[in-house]
Amino acid sequence: MSRLLTGFRLLLRVREISFPSVTAQRLQAWSRVRMAQTGADLGSLTRYDDSAVSTDWQKKLTPEQYYVTREKGTELPFSGIYLNNTEKGMYHCVCCSAPLFSSEKKYNSGTGWPSFSEAYGAQGADESNTNVLRRLDNSLGSTGTEVICKECDAHLGHVFEDGPPPYGQRFCINSVALTFAPSSM
Repeated sequence: MSRLLTGFRLLLRVREISFPSVTAQRLQAWSRVRMAQTGADLGSLTRYDDSAVSTDWQKKLTPEQYYVTREKGTELPFSGIYLNNTEKGMYHCVCCSAPLFSSEKKYNSGTGWPSFSEAYGAQGADESNTNVLRRLDNSLGSTGTEVICKECDAHLGHVFEDGPPPYGQRFCINSVALTFAPSSM
């Protein structure tokens, strides 16, 4: 990691000679980001100091929402308010309101959590235009794939490879991590 940072600093110094004003601003921004990180373990590559934002999330969210989205918890199966929701509309991130899943891709997987066959904005296997990211997760005793919000880094749930055709995905999402906006039609 130190070699990577040393190389990055060297690159910035070379660019500073060619573009002093732009690079100086970027260097200051990079320094602020680095100062916000603590210790050698960078964890998530967020753009903010977790300790400063943590208090804001606790004020904005209910204790259960905070536990699931910020501490990577899981709600009890068959307890979520959106498990049996059949209304047409859009599911958004409870933390930042980013659109995540369309009701058109929701299905009953029988697992106890709302399930979706793909994220909103996905074009087949291409999820670059979605507001979700996949991250390896070893916290459950085996390797899995965590689903997080691309905008605010909120833990949403997990994705599994046992979903319906054509892509075989099951996004198993905590209801408490979502808000629902019914469509007007």
